[in-house]
This record gives sequence, C-alpha cells and structure tokens, in this order.
Amino acid sequence: MSAPKPLVFFALAFVSMPFLMAQTVSSRLIDAKTQKGIPYATVQYGENQGVITNEEGRFSFMLEKDSLALDSVYISSLGYEKIGFTLEQLQDSVITVRPKNIELSGVYLFDKELDVDEIMRKVKERLLQNTNDQPVKQRYFLRQSIFGNIHKVDLGFEKSSIEELDKELIDSIAGVIPRNSYHYTEALGDFYKNKGKYKANVIRAAELYDKKDIGSFEDLGERMEAMFKQNVKKDSYLKIKSGLFSQKLQVDSILSDIEAEEAKELERELGKDTVSGLVDGQKRIFKELLGEVYYAEDSKLNVIDKSRKYRFTLDGYADIDDSGVYVIGFEPKGSADFRGKLYVNIEDFAIMQIDFVNLKNLRNFRLLGIYYRETVYKGTMRFTKLSNNKYELKFVDFSFGRWFRFDRPLDVIEKNKNVKGRRKQNELRLNIDFRMANTNKWELVVYNNTLIDSGQFESLQEDKSVKATYMPAYNPEFWEGYTIMEPNQAIREFTAEEE
Repeated sequence: MSAPKPLVFFALAFVSMPFLMAQTVSSRLIDAKTQKGIPYATVQYGENQGVITNEEGRFSFMLEKDSLALDSVYISSLGYEKIGFTLEQLQDSVITVRPKNIELSGVYLFDKELDVDEIMRKVKERLLQNTNDQPVKQRYFLRQSIFGNIHKVDLGFEKSSIEELDKELIDSIAGVIPRNSYHYTEALGDFYKNKGKYKANVIRAAELYDKKDIGSFEDLGERMEAMFKQNVKKDSYLKIKSGLFSQKLQVDSILSDIEAEEAKELERELGKDTVSGLVDGQKRIFKELLGEVYYAEDSKLNVIDKSRKYRFTLDGYADIDDSGVYVIGFEPKGSADFRGKLYVNIEDFAIMQIDFVNLKNLRNFRLLGIYYRETVYKGTMRFTKLSNNKYELKFVDFSFGRWFRFDRPLDVIEKNKNVKGRRKQNELRLNIDFRMANTNKWELVVYNNTLIDSGQFESLQEDKSVKATYMPAYNPEFWEGYTIMEPNQAIREFTAEEE
C-alpha cells in the first residue's frame, strides 16, 4: 500500500539580476523532521540541466536570460517526495521536505515478481549491455579534498659529521611541521573518454591550501631537501640512503658532474609518479575514480564480481530519475569487505546507484620498517541512462583513507665533485619515525553526458597550459557566473595563516 503523501512546504531565495539578465538561484534543502541538510539531492531546472546539493544540502545555479521563462524546477532525493515549483514561487532561503518511506509492496506492478537472487542474476547477465562503451563527453565539476593528520614526527638525530646539519637544525625541521593539513582543488571542465583513453579540457580551477602544510611523506622529504640544500657547501651534493629507498638530490646545479649512472638513477627517481600540470592531474583523478567503479576489472568494490561472498536482501522499492528501482541491501557472508545498498532499475536491471562502506581495513602492509593500511573506503556512485540506453557516471562521493608509518634509519652522505674516488666527505645519520593518516575525498558532478564519435575524440587538442588559481582563503567571487557544487562550511571558512 502506498504511503500517504507528506505535507511539504518550501521556499527559496534568489539573487535577482537586472531584468532579462542572468539570475543566480541559491538555497538549502533540509529534512523537516531533523532540520539537517539533505546531501546530494538532484535539482533539475531544465532539460538535461541540473545540479547536486552538497553534503550540507546547499545548492546554487545560474539561469541565463533565455532560461528565465522555464516552467518548473524539480528537486528529488532518495527517500523524499519529488518537488516541482516555478521561479515565481521562490521566496525564502530554505526548502523543507518530509521523508517518504521506501515502499515495500503494492506500488509497482510486475509481470513476474522476482526474488533477490533472480534480480542479482539479471544484474550480472546484463552488466555489459548496460555499461556504456561508446565515446562520451562529460561536462563536470570535480572537488578533491585532502585531509592529513600527522600523528608523530621523530627525526631521531644520532650523529653528524656535516657541520651544517646538526641536531639543532634537525630538531627545527620537526618542530615547524604542522600536524594537520587541508588541501582543496576544484575544477570545472569537459572530460572525454574513448576506450580507455582520456582527454580533458579544464575551463576553470582553483586550489585552496596553506603552503606550509605537509600532506605526505614526500612533502616531508621535500621540506628536508630544501633545508639541506641551504646548509651544505656549494660544491657538494647529497646522497640520501634509507635501505629500501635511495634517491639523489642535486645541490647547486651540479647534476652534469655526477657519474652517468647516478644521473640516470636520479632522473628515474624524480620522474616517478609525477603529474605534469593541471590537465594531467584531472585525468589521473578520473582514472582513479573509474578504476573504483563496481564493474571495473581491478575495483576493490567487487560486490557484483564476487557476489557469492555477499548476502543480498530485497529491502523495498524507490524512485531515481523517474525510474522505479529495487532497493537491495548487501553485507558480507564471511570475508568480504563491504556493506551497503544497490538501487537496481526495475525495467533493465542496471545499477543506478550504489552506496558502500568498508567494514575492515582493505589492505595491511608491513616490510622493513614501512607500514601501510587502507582504512577508509566509502561513498556513493550514481549512474544515468544515455541516449543509447547505456549508463554512465552522473555523480560520485568517494572517500579513501590511508595510514602509514616510516620507521627506518636514514643516512645522508655529503659528496664533493672535486674529490676523486668515492667522493664521500661527511655523513648524517637519523632514525626516522613518521606516522600519518590521510583521507582523499572526491566529489564529482557530471552535468551532462554527450555521446561523440572517435573522430571527435582524436581531433581534440588539450590545452595543458591552463593552471589552477591559488587561493589562501575562500573567495566566493571566483565561481561567480558558473554552476558548481556549493562549497561546504569548512571550505567557506578556510584561511591559510600568513607566512
């Protein structure tokens, strides 16, 4: 039996531009019962045009002058009534909606009612048929938030025959390292995908962080390298050895004077895992996200591929994008990693949304003083049907957390280009104990998916000269005139300390 429709009242504030000019609409969607923001709801204000509320329920969008006469704006979210209204009805700054119970029976009609095992079998049978394999162009907004927390920094000074690199300097390095770091990157652009190849056209991007922060062990190494360079002789260079790892650090541009083999090793080390610019960085993030989609070959999210390891339950029915869906819960039978829900299209058995969270560490690694754990793996992925009746990503909220420890001796050897033989002059010995937790959060909104042909993909020329604008504090004017996912309170209040 259908649940009674809840009473809904809503109001929205908008900033009016001059008559027949562009107009900005801004508001916040909240739950009438809890008064909390409703995250990641869909706000549709035109055919194939819409935005997603942020984690606090906030949203905004731009209406151009030729769109001011649109008939209706619709807001929908799982578990809530879909709301339709006109711009003339918008008055206040908050939309309040009441929850709608997931229907258990009596609403959807079937030729044959299926049990959960039959539904999951059809999901697997139609997986390839439902997954888009044609070239596509996606207008997107991508926000990456990196949160770092350093638990311990002990550089463990033992001895030094390098006069400049004494205990006082080493202690000063550890003392000035901030224990918490926040780094936000936002980008609006077009992403092109064709048979595993990617291209990107970044329209606008911003970076928000404190330049003094340290977000990884690599950052710590760079900080130490910079201080070492300032405190060694101009005709010397350093070789840093730590058992498992070894890298060469050039001092005073004398790379050409180092033995050929050492020069090649240095180039290999410095070229490892590097990204050349904003455009390549955006493609790398997309590649990571696409590698974690449930149907990707090496995805950790193996709920469909390893379905025998999970217990599935049919929890009810709901609506997504005007399509009826089965709501299917899943949890491990034994050694599997995740718990969550699948939202499966009743007509074609495509997965339209998956919510997931890990129940244990996904990876524990320990070798020769290197410790690594994958501690957090959770989020939501939403998919939309294209004109070819196949599905593509529409929205991602994904968090991936790691903990690592580096507990190893470190030798810093000073060499001199004017000394023959092994060139060793002096040595610094440390015993480093560095521990850090790091969480990456990606929020991706795809505003529209457009099918293209291979020729359009191949002919696209990337502009790799575009760069992100650095901001030490959030500037709301930066995105004025652009439709993005609204920033959360932490981003709006972020301010880097003066150097």
